[in-house]
Amino acid sequence: MEIIGLSGTNGSGKDFVGELLAREYNFMFISVTDLLRAEATLRREPVEREVLRSISAEWRRESGLGVLVEKAHQEYLKVADKYDGVVIGSMRNPGEADAIHELGGVMVWLDADARIRYDRIQVNVVARNRAEEDNKTFEQFIAEEEAEMHLPEGGDIAQLDGQAVKDRCDVFIVNDGSEADSIRAAIAELLS
Repeated sequence: MEIIGLSGTNGSGKDFVGELLAREYNFMFISVTDLLRAEATLRREPVEREVLRSISAEWRRESGLGVLVEKAHQEYLKVADKYDGVVIGSMRNPGEADAIHELGGVMVWLDADARIRYDRIQVNVVARNRAEEDNKTFEQFIAEEEAEMHLPEGGDIAQLDGQAVKDRCDVFIVNDGSEADSIRAAIAELLS
């Protein structure tokens, strides 16, 4: 069984990579953000980044820093015989990267120029059905990303800390060009 953890900046192509691995390599793709969206909906809370951050921190405090990976992995184990591996996307806490490594997996970090990422998100806001989350100004986009990338000094370790996740990644992909062009080659190399 292969396990790949995906993380990276907003709009860098994490969902694209997860869907590509599912479609072309028979991986199950589970986005931890989708688990959080489902929980927000169940709680009748708005599906907004701040709500998702709050739920994820709550779960980490209650069940440990790797809880989102554990939940995703449990979902995968129910149907693992149908797949060649699992790709778990959108991890934003270092405990999640550690959990991927503990399962014998590899962590991948995706990034791209901020303006390119913002433009991708805005073009796809309707198609991704995430208007509440993604319909932001560029300045709001950058501010939210900063909040997710760096844990404040003395901050709650259950909060998001993208930089600490990046520091734990094994593979780095810059996705400034056509997603299909740059990513297919990187994925093929990763799986070889």
